Amino acid sequence: MLAEAIFTGTEMLLGQIVNTNAAYLSRQLAAAGISLYRQVVVGDNLERIREAIDNARRRADLIIVSGGLGPTEDDLSREALAAALNLPLVEDPAARENVTRYFAARQRSMPSSNLKQALLPAGARALNNPYGTAAGVFLEHEGKIYALLPGPPREFEPMVVDQLLPLLESYGARREVIFSRVLKIAGMGESAVEEALKDLLHGNNPTLAPLAKPGEVTLRLTARASNREQARELIRPLETAIRQRLGEYIFGSDADTLEGVIGSILAGRNLTLAIAESCTGGLLAHRVTNIPGSSAYFLGGMVTYSNEAKIKFLGVEEETLAAHGAVSPEVAAAMARGVRRAFTADIGVGITGIAGPGGGTPAKPVGLVYIGLDIQGKVEVQRELFVGERENIKWQSTQSALYHLWKGLRGNLAGPAGT
Repeated sequence: MLAEAIFTGTEMLLGQIVNTNAAYLSRQLAAAGISLYRQVVVGDNLERIREAIDNARRRADLIIVSGGLGPTEDDLSREALAAALNLPLVEDPAARENVTRYFAARQRSMPSSNLKQALLPAGARALNNPYGTAAGVFLEHEGKIYALLPGPPREFEPMVVDQLLPLLESYGARREVIFSRVLKIAGMGESAVEEALKDLLHGNNPTLAPLAKPGEVTLRLTARASNREQARELIRPLETAIRQRLGEYIFGSDADTLEGVIGSILAGRNLTLAIAESCTGGLLAHRVTNIPGSSAYFLGGMVTYSNEAKIKFLGVEEETLAAHGAVSPEVAAAMARGVRRAFTADIGVGITGIAGPGGGTPAKPVGLVYIGLDIQGKVEVQRELFVGERENIKWQSTQSALYHLWKGLRGNLAGPAGT
């Protein structure tokens, strides 16, 4: 069963609201084994909605329209469906009961304009809406299935799960499932990932799709099968091939985060962590402590923004700052050493850089960041040069710090050591 979805509402085109219904519907249809090939957003215009329905029915088996079922003049989904299929609108007793019951339960008089919500294209059935006045519409016509659903999420989501999906199941929608597995990569850019996997990117079942975001690349492996376990088996050889090529960069899967994976390693090895930050302003410590149970391994952090703070709290030498500047590998190393010793931790991380938009020079441009890592007395420094706005540079700095910490923890650390 191939589906297309049409979301109506000029407010979405103007950016005044976010279309959360699209993501929700996509997840639910995928779980039901229904392929959603297109999503379209159109304004509150009768001809444009009719045209969108007309185009969708030429390609899809299932056409879902969200929104436009209210009582006002710009609620036009019923009219558009009727026009696209050349069907009259007729009053439906169940739809009328839905709207009158809503007002009666609240002991309010019903405006006459709400009777518009009792009209359905001829041959359609009403879908009950206990959370609003707009009944849904379900229509099978000339081998195609049409569903009109209310726009408000509190009405849309229950109608999808409680009414639409059970109806579609009777049409064979659950003959197969769609299952996805996500692998997460750090320390490698999207183009390099694609180059390494280019011969794997054009399969039909399973499929492989990369997606990049700051400091991370995700790989979505998706398979269709008659059940979830069969889909897993289809994915397994593809995942094995990917891990053979990129295993040193794959830090986790599905819902894993770098900070969560690192936390599990630290807790499992009884290692402790301390962090000193300058340009990231505490963002790294924030990410680390977002993980439940982080108190087992995170001892503390310092935001040493000024040179004076670096000297006073971390023991960075004045001569080091004078000779190399605050943004330098020497200072990043000194920050990592200093914070590890200050908290008597096994591991210390130090970050210093220029987040911008000002403060850069030709020798030290905006985006230049040094990350110091002191693991049980062994110190390494990573140089990074990021591009973007201030917040983006700060985020990428913490992502890089976490990646290099993860790499360090994958070494031969057996347990805590003295300082």
